[in-house]
Amino acid sequence: MISTFLNILKVPELRKKIAFTVLLLCIYRVGFQIPVMGIDDAAMNAVVKQSQDDEDPIGKLADFMQIFTGGSLTKSSLFGLGIMPYISASIIFQLLGTVIPALEKLKKEGQTGHKKIQEYTRYTTVLLCLVQASFMVIWMKSQGFVDRTIEVQHFPMFAITAVFSMTAGTVFLMWLGEQIDEFGIGNGISLIIMAGIVVNMPTAAWQIVMMLREGTIGGPKILLLVASFVGVVMGAILITQGQRRIPIQQARTTRGRKVYGGQKQYLPLRVNHGGVMPIIFASTLILFPSMLFGQLVNLFDAETLMGSIVSSIASSFTMTSFTYNFCYIILIYFFAYFWTTVQFQPKEMANQLRDSGSFIPGLRPGKRTADYLEKVMGRITYVGASFLAVISVVPTIVFVSLEVPYSITVLLGGTGLLIVVSVSLDLIQKIEANLMMRNYSGFMEGSGRIKGSNNI
Repeated sequence: MISTFLNILKVPELRKKIAFTVLLLCIYRVGFQIPVMGIDDAAMNAVVKQSQDDEDPIGKLADFMQIFTGGSLTKSSLFGLGIMPYISASIIFQLLGTVIPALEKLKKEGQTGHKKIQEYTRYTTVLLCLVQASFMVIWMKSQGFVDRTIEVQHFPMFAITAVFSMTAGTVFLMWLGEQIDEFGIGNGISLIIMAGIVVNMPTAAWQIVMMLREGTIGGPKILLLVASFVGVVMGAILITQGQRRIPIQQARTTRGRKVYGGQKQYLPLRVNHGGVMPIIFASTLILFPSMLFGQLVNLFDAETLMGSIVSSIASSFTMTSFTYNFCYIILIYFFAYFWTTVQFQPKEMANQLRDSGSFIPGLRPGKRTADYLEKVMGRITYVGASFLAVISVVPTIVFVSLEVPYSITVLLGGTGLLIVVSVSLDLIQKIEANLMMRNYSGFMEGSGRIKGSNNI
């Protein structure tokens, strides 16, 4: 392992790529500390933290933004929206590419079509930023976070400035991610999200140490928390690296006196083909009933029939309730299969195998091969979705059983940890590939190479 790090320093190009990537991530964290003028950060942080402790929908939204977007609701930052608008725009065009013939045609045009889709994605990102920033400014005004003098005398100008500032911040993050992709190493967007999670992990660990000193949590609970942390890391590595290898036989061709082809290869199908996308979709959707009924409770008298019904439904969608977690798991399974259906095209893959002169032994090329690949992917997707469901409820289980704040458990034992592990494996795989191109050994000796993970 030490020799591998020394080999990294010996390769000037790889050394420059890593230094460039670290520099841009540092710029992201510096920009994250730049506030939006006219916002009371202390009051905003106190309200959101209290919402997180009380299982309020705003608290769950803050946890969601912290994990999946690289942004935050705890402070008014230029990067407060994070990178989520760009991810949302990318997802929109990935989905539209399967139903709109014009986009599907662009996808098949190679690099030229990809650049055109990227251009459309950037324009859509700006529109989403303007909408989300506008709602965020309205929310901050309703909560009383805007300076009173500005709110009374200059609110229109403040709103325009804040919206365009946060939009510019997200566009800058998008640009940073693209620069990392082109001149750095690793997936830029994924690294930005991971950086937003990693910087909060030391704070979460320190809070646990303080709780141990104060006696609010004992040694056995600490051991259980560490065990859950290690278990999630091991499970994340296992599922991220897990593959179902389909044997592929290449047809033999004779040219003159020589015989070509006939090699036996493997078609790797990932167990967790959708990455963390099913959890992102499910987490976003499950927030809506929580926030909706949480607001409706304040509109009805609790003593009336309608008030009691709304209150009962709202309590059913609290973070620790059975209904909430059951619906959350069902949504994860649904989106796991949905995302796999969008990304994995068995008919196209079967046609590519047939055109290249390859086939699966015992199966005729064409429809039978496509049906077989679809059947296999459906089975392994069930395993991957089950793992994601377990990962998603681990923070809640630890929160209820060990009485550790949810804002801590969600970073040290759940989806946040899964993202860190997945992106780290992808980064290590890219570094290892660069080393092996120059005849250096990778991180794993022998044949045990690290496989690249799905990007976020």
